[in-house]
Amino acid sequence: MMNATSTNPQRYNTRILSLAIAVLLLLLGIFASITYGAADISTSQILTAFTNFDDSTEHIIIRSMRLPRTLIASMVGASLAIAGALMQGLTQNPLAAPGILGINAGAALAVVVMVFGLGISTPALITLVAFLGALLAAIAVYSLGSLGQGGTTPLKLTIAGAALTALLSSITTGVLILSERTLEEVRFWLAGSLAGVNFNLFLTVLPWMIVGLLTAFALSRQINVLSLGESVATGLGQQTGWIKLITASSVVILAGSAVALAGPIGFVGLVVPHLARGAMGIDHRWVLPCAAVFGADLLVWADLAARCLIRPQELPVGVMTAMLGAPFLLYLVHWRVKRG
Repeated sequence: MMNATSTNPQRYNTRILSLAIAVLLLLLGIFASITYGAADISTSQILTAFTNFDDSTEHIIIRSMRLPRTLIASMVGASLAIAGALMQGLTQNPLAAPGILGINAGAALAVVVMVFGLGISTPALITLVAFLGALLAAIAVYSLGSLGQGGTTPLKLTIAGAALTALLSSITTGVLILSERTLEEVRFWLAGSLAGVNFNLFLTVLPWMIVGLLTAFALSRQINVLSLGESVATGLGQQTGWIKLITASSVVILAGSAVALAGPIGFVGLVVPHLARGAMGIDHRWVLPCAAVFGADLLVWADLAARCLIRPQELPVGVMTAMLGAPFLLYLVHWRVKRG
């Protein structure tokens, strides 16, 4: 079989150029995120923080706050973007995102119930409970989507996810209305925020993210075949049931880890896969790596804007991604309606 380089060198070069630009934007974003913030720190102090650390306030801010936060933003953005690309590839639904599996709603409800019932809001416990809530919600959606004839289908999975998300969200809202204390303790996390994320917690969750990323990349060929239709994929010898299950598991691991760390950040998993497909085409062997870099780009730059717009205060990064993603969602819906 001829590869992409020999069959269409121009397309191959375009993909390489797009990926290179995305990586360059990420490197610039990482530099800007380390450089700018509530405290004004000179470039020379930033350099000496890595070459000649002296325990000064500026060096501690750089190495203990800004750099870890930037790394966390990169991984969370990449995880959410790939989770969204997997969901859209699996369901053939351009509006699919990690939230379709009830991941955000499940994590949010679990955290709110924990804080309301136990009065505990330590970061470590919030991370653990959020991940478990996301996992249980995704299992529930997948189980509901498997009921009836034909097993799991994209339509049934979408309907089950939307229904369970609405139910869990309404329960979460009810608990928050009843308890102002609970709302006060979790409101920043619920909006999606990277503020105060403990780097040790990130290191605990990081292996899960890496497993999810590697699994997603390994599935890229199978998702390409599955996108041709389940009957075609079955005829080509694909074990479609296992592919769907492993893909859904990867989505849960990636999105669950991201939500556990940073809260339910919206729109990254919806918007970024479309940008990646616009740059790379429909081949998931290119789409998934590109989505990872684009997702990291989006969240690093959005977090920088959230920190700098009203400094010394900051906005939740989820607010910034919503401001960017909502217009895109309206455009996408309008485009789908026009296509019929």
